[in-house]
Amino acid sequence: MMNAMHLRRFWVSGIVLVAAIALLPFSFHAERHLETATRVEGSQAETVRQELANRFRSPFVDRVVLVIQGLPSADSEEGGQALETIATGLREQPGVSGVVSYLELPDPIFLGRGGGTFVLVGLTSTDGPVESLVPKLHQLASSLENQLRGRYPAVKLELTGEIPLNFDIRKASADDVRRSEILVIPATLALLLVAFGSLIAALIPLAVGQLAIATTLAISGFLAQRWHLSILVQNMATMLGLGLGIDYALLMVSRFREVISAGHDGSAASVIAARQAGRTLLISASTVAIGFLALLTVPISEIRSIGIAGILVAGTSVLLTNTLVPAVLALLGPRIDVGRLPFTAKLDAHRAAHIGNRWRQWGKVIVAHPWLALLVAGIPLLLLAWQVRQLDTSVPRGDWLPQSAESVHALHTLKQMDRDGVVQSLRVIIEFPKDSIAQTDAGWDALDRLTKRLASDPRCDRVISITTIAESDRSSLPEFSQETRRTFLSGDGRAALLEVLPRGSVSLRDQVNWVRELRKAGAPALTGVPDATLLVGGIPALNADYETIIRDRFPSVTALVVGGTLLALLWGFRSIFVALKAIALNLFSVAASFGALVFVFQNGHGSRFLGVSEGTGSVFPLVPIVAFAIVFGLSMDYEVFLVARVLEARRSGLSEMDAIPEGLARTAGLITSAAAIMIVVFAAFTFGDFLVVKMIGFTLAVAVLIDATLVRIVIGPALLRIAGDWNWWPGGLATARSAPVTASRE
Repeated sequence: MMNAMHLRRFWVSGIVLVAAIALLPFSFHAERHLETATRVEGSQAETVRQELANRFRSPFVDRVVLVIQGLPSADSEEGGQALETIATGLREQPGVSGVVSYLELPDPIFLGRGGGTFVLVGLTSTDGPVESLVPKLHQLASSLENQLRGRYPAVKLELTGEIPLNFDIRKASADDVRRSEILVIPATLALLLVAFGSLIAALIPLAVGQLAIATTLAISGFLAQRWHLSILVQNMATMLGLGLGIDYALLMVSRFREVISAGHDGSAASVIAARQAGRTLLISASTVAIGFLALLTVPISEIRSIGIAGILVAGTSVLLTNTLVPAVLALLGPRIDVGRLPFTAKLDAHRAAHIGNRWRQWGKVIVAHPWLALLVAGIPLLLLAWQVRQLDTSVPRGDWLPQSAESVHALHTLKQMDRDGVVQSLRVIIEFPKDSIAQTDAGWDALDRLTKRLASDPRCDRVISITTIAESDRSSLPEFSQETRRTFLSGDGRAALLEVLPRGSVSLRDQVNWVRELRKAGAPALTGVPDATLLVGGIPALNADYETIIRDRFPSVTALVVGGTLLALLWGFRSIFVALKAIALNLFSVAASFGALVFVFQNGHGSRFLGVSEGTGSVFPLVPIVAFAIVFGLSMDYEVFLVARVLEARRSGLSEMDAIPEGLARTAGLITSAAAIMIVVFAAFTFGDFLVVKMIGFTLAVAVLIDATLVRIVIGPALLRIAGDWNWWPGGLATARSAPVTASRE
């Protein structure tokens, strides 16, 4: 019977290993399928984009800005000739759907301060994301530079706009991942060597983490060919794979080594370890997955991508740990200690007892003075959590884009030219159902009034519409090119596009507020036409929609995470107090970590040590909702294992006073070791250039630090002591059947 079970385990682990190896090559190509553009399903900004693509058939739905310096002024004959060379080269480039410069539209907007100019380039791609055209455009710009440099030595052509900025963010994201792995892997290996004292034992969790990352990326690459997945998958898969994958395998290996040290052979020890730790790991992975499942309810591609990455990482980590790791351990047996370091003592019962006794003594101090423990540990956390009242989830101020990127440098150049509003323009679509703009004076005059009203706003630099191009003369419409008409006028003539360029002094936050003001005012009030409709798109509108959706969905995500976790705890422990206490402590950990985020990043206290020169004034909207979902699962992880050991001690006949120190003796050492690895992994991502990932990494690192020290080692045991037997009401101490949560992380 036992041989048949072992054979079945090896077959299952073999299948898992073959599948993981088969997926491995695909993980290296996943990045090319991931998007940097943010998509907000059902948002008004997305509706504007679809209208321009389908109804207007505009060649500039997706566009880049080619910033030009070092040439004669575009309104001079010599400058016009040079500009013609550039425009001709762009039109001949595959994927370019439209080109507009001073030559096609002799508007002062193209004459930047200091003599520079720019060209708007429309793009369309049928062979993948439009961002894939950016490298070829870079090559073309370099070729045109070389062509013109003989006559104009100072010429410089640079790409910017939403698409090139997204492309450079993709590169920064990939660089951050590589940099973080370089920092994390040696540090994690060092911590595992300290924990195990054996090279072989330390390498197994590290290998599981790497396999979990590769498998997640490969599957994500396949999914991204059908659904929109963000480049953040890459960061989150690495961050969570190294954290959860190593954490889960660490616990399995640790349990196996203790069973081996008790005298069992390799096969028996692997079965015992898998039985005792495997079920608990499943419960742990389930609590983590609950948070990520909740993120799938948010209709934003970035947040759903993080949810998918988290579910895949948690699933693959627990699958590898419960199948492949026990099989490897069974084969190794006592050889798990091969590669033992000379400065570490061999793990045996005496060493384990010595470590456990230290934590047992700590537990006795806590249960002897529970109220003092609550006071000492709780006050600092309350002060930190109090900072969360200042949390601002609008777009951060400052220049947080990767400074080394060409698109960022070009954006700065546009700003110096006082033309950066071209990138941040509000794309307003106005529709008059009864009056054709192209064929009736009523429609034309209403559009002209709206154009002039928007242009009179002190936040506005320029408004470009069909009426400004025609200088308010409708009779000149037949003279316009088809490209111009399709850009600014729908095919049926009832809808028009207005490009509203904000002044350079208008911040991103003020742009978002402007979008909301226009939407609230509505088309009838702005145009005087009762049945008119108005849509606002563009980058500021996308930011506004993003913030609104997250604000609206945060309560439901919170309810799903808390409710799902509460049900899992009630099922696992059959105790109301333990479940409610765990939820309360998790919320406490989350609030304290958010308070730290506010204190360091938003307010700027110590942010320069993390590469942020000053406070950002706010945090990215996605950071709190994503961090909440992740932190809640990770925090519950440690709670489950500590309380499970205390409950096991109570069922064995110990009193509450003795069971709590016993639970700490069995779990605290390994919890702190696992938490140390998590902290190293998350903290490594705070040293990258991608500010949103920097914020997430910092929040997670602080949350794990708080949770694994003050919350689980001080506050949690103190509350268990104060509650006494009420901890396990109504059915926690029942022994009629074995409780679901009996394994430990010892």
